[in-house]
Amino acid sequence: MRETLRTVARVLLGLAMTGAGTLHLTTQREAFRAQVPSWFPLGEDLTVVGSGVVEILLGVAFVVLPRRRRLVGALLAAWFVVVFPGNVAQYVEGVSAFGLDTDTKRLVRLFFQPLLLVWALWAGDVLREGRRRAST
Repeated sequence: MRETLRTVARVLLGLAMTGAGTLHLTTQREAFRAQVPSWFPLGEDLTVVGSGVVEILLGVAFVVLPRRRRLVGALLAAWFVVVFPGNVAQYVEGVSAFGLDTDTKRLVRLFFQPLLLVWALWAGDVLREGRRRAST
């Protein structure tokens, strides 16, 4: 049962990432551009397109490469760490996008990023692998 839940979690997160990446490149491109921090050294459009491509690749890989789930899960968790400063900047700079139109909503969103990170690690079976190594 646990492995079935892990597989479902992996596929759901992979599909969500693929969907989010696709939105970066299509209908929500402007909203994602608004979220690029003012201090980020690359142009807004390049950042949005690049991050969209990365999210699509990671999402698809998480779904279709179950034998590489640990690697992809770890990469996805790292991705959530890499983009977190952008989420913090959205809060600090008071940028409204995707219904995050108050400081409270933007702050609450920050607490979901660690959950996504843990989801990627758990669904990718990275956490269990780490315990195995520690016990040997």
